[in-house]
Amino acid sequence: MPELGPLAALHPQVVHFAMALLVVGVLLRLVSLSGKLAFTGPAALALLLLGTGASLAAMKSGSDAHGPVERIPGARDQVADHERWAGFTRNLFLLVTLAELAGLGLKRWRKEKLAHFASAGLGVIGLVCLLKTGQHGGRLVYAHAGGVGIRDGRPEDVGRLLLAGLYFQAQVDRKAGRSEEAALLIELAAKRFGSDAEIQLLAAESQLLDRKDATAALSALGRITVPPDKRRLRARHAMLTADALAASGQKDGARAALQQLLAEYPDDRRIRRKFEELGGR
Repeated sequence: MPELGPLAALHPQVVHFAMALLVVGVLLRLVSLSGKLAFTGPAALALLLLGTGASLAAMKSGSDAHGPVERIPGARDQVADHERWAGFTRNLFLLVTLAELAGLGLKRWRKEKLAHFASAGLGVIGLVCLLKTGQHGGRLVYAHAGGVGIRDGRPEDVGRLLLAGLYFQAQVDRKAGRSEEAALLIELAAKRFGSDAEIQLLAAESQLLDRKDATAALSALGRITVPPDKRRLRARHAMLTADALAASGQKDGARAALQQLLAEYPDDRRIRRKFEELGGR
């Protein structure tokens, strides 16, 4: 994977910090034009200067992060759009900063209002660009997985990205009626993350739901060891076992699989409901 720059991992934090400062700064500058709230003028100046500085840091951190992201197939154009709008935003707020500094210089002649009007007007345009930058950044992250799993460059994060992709694509395939494709994806996840009990349970469930193979599901469930302190996973294991037994015509065994766990967790409504569905009382 291409190297990340030193500020790459900080990009989300810096970006949101800059956005908050700039939005509030522009709003305060607009309010200050009314002359009714004296504190809004100095507050707008401080926030706009800080926000512009933060936008420069955001650009630097984005540049440090963009290398691996733009190599994701289909993501390059989104990266370019995001960077272009980010550049517009930075430049506009540099002009806002100049207007604010000009206002300080004009204060001795009491003509700072002209600079403040210029700052407010440029700031509003800057907020529009900021919105477009955020839209493209959000699309890059949530539609193209840009930065997801690779922000820190840690292999385990990349593994979680792969797992999430396999899981959600399997859900899409299952919903679309492509059961075998869904089962193959879950199998790949189970092979790749063989030591994870939760993923092995997912694979057993896929045998039952996607391949309608209760025998294979029971075999897979029998090989899974769930830690005794993992109540949620134990409940899921028992309920999947009950479903597989019921699907193979062993309703008595299905009830027995749940009865012991129900005695241990009598307040668990999911187990109780499943037990009653199987004819238990």
